Amino acid sequence: MGIVAKPPRFKIPLSVITVFVFSFTFIVLLYTERINLLSSSVFKSKSCAKRGYSKYIRKPFEDEKNSTKDDKFKSIIDDRFIFDPDECNVAQGKWVYNRSFKPLYTDLSCPYLDRQVSCVKNGKPDSDYRRWEWQLDDCVLPRFDARLALDRIRGKRMMFVGDSLQRGQWQSFVCLVEFLVPKGQKSMRRGRVHSVFKIKDHNATIEFYWAPFLIDSNTDEKIIGDPKKRILRVDSIEKHAKHWVGVDVLVFNTYVWWMTGSKIRSLWGSFANGEDGSEELDAAVSYRIALKTWANWVDSNVDPNKTRVFFTTMSPTHQRSADWNNKGGIKCFNETKPVTKRGHWGTGSDKRIMSVVASVVGKMKVPVTFINVTQLSEYRVEAHSSIYTEMQGKLLTDEQKADPFKFADCIHWCLPGVPDTWNRILLANL
Repeated sequence: MGIVAKPPRFKIPLSVITVFVFSFTFIVLLYTERINLLSSSVFKSKSCAKRGYSKYIRKPFEDEKNSTKDDKFKSIIDDRFIFDPDECNVAQGKWVYNRSFKPLYTDLSCPYLDRQVSCVKNGKPDSDYRRWEWQLDDCVLPRFDARLALDRIRGKRMMFVGDSLQRGQWQSFVCLVEFLVPKGQKSMRRGRVHSVFKIKDHNATIEFYWAPFLIDSNTDEKIIGDPKKRILRVDSIEKHAKHWVGVDVLVFNTYVWWMTGSKIRSLWGSFANGEDGSEELDAAVSYRIALKTWANWVDSNVDPNKTRVFFTTMSPTHQRSADWNNKGGIKCFNETKPVTKRGHWGTGSDKRIMSVVASVVGKMKVPVTFINVTQLSEYRVEAHSSIYTEMQGKLLTDEQKADPFKFADCIHWCLPGVPDTWNRILLANL
């Protein structure tokens, strides 16, 4: 039987295969990039043109000692664009630990801080909470520039209006600039309701006005500890507002005092009828009426050509450690790091209140700029004063410190700390 010859195989040269694979891969990548670009244009509201103004910025490392040379090389290029209030979403970002970061002040260097927020001075054993920086996803939030801040308020009155959390933001702003002011050119006058930090050579003041509900109540000056005995006059604001007339920069807030119960005793008209004239309203309903009263006053009395109006959104409380999956914890006590889960939202922030603010402000004639601090502050469970604080003018005793469930303050923030970031956002919008 003869041998049948097999037809010769056609062999494709290796070079042809290489060119084909390369071309195919390039087309796939090009197509994928096109899809990514289309997706970006649909789902991101940021202007692509802004990226033309990008700078090469060195990002802070989470841990300088553990970072490799490759990591450092990769971190040199930062494609985020320069901060633009109309483009940048300050709620989208992450807290990055920067070991080399030094605050512009400490609770030992600034003489204007209340003992309530001077955590290191009060014995807090760690100070890492001061070295976390808020890094935005798409743009670069400028560091606080004290000289720029002083220049922006030259010849002006700047007033923070609200509760003790707003007082903390006021103290933060004062401490962020006061070290540049010569001793003989600055003064502080503290009052029970109205406090004024004066900068003589700038003809400027940075003030705080105590109005925890913004509207009038029977617990404004003489604080009533029992929330059930508090009565809010939700349609009256003039008692406070007459002190806001003529101020060049107004920064308002009101939130935590509304969260003392699901119902709030509210009153229309005169206080003459006392308790008999009040009604228990749902907290969100009472808040809406009060905020409308505030909005009406702003629209009727503020000239937007002369006065800038800001509103600091709600400052979250961290009273329930289960919110951040630390079921064995005691509120914010002994927490040492921020929450890393993206979009974390605990029970200390009420979305009903946030929606009320957005709804009311959205209908105002006078433009109001939000200092949106809620989401970024939600992560900072470790930055509260906790047991390193005072109560009724006295530092907590060792016995009180041993009972953090009862005495840990998970509402107020240590300074320097989170409110400094609030003021970075404020200055970037000023």
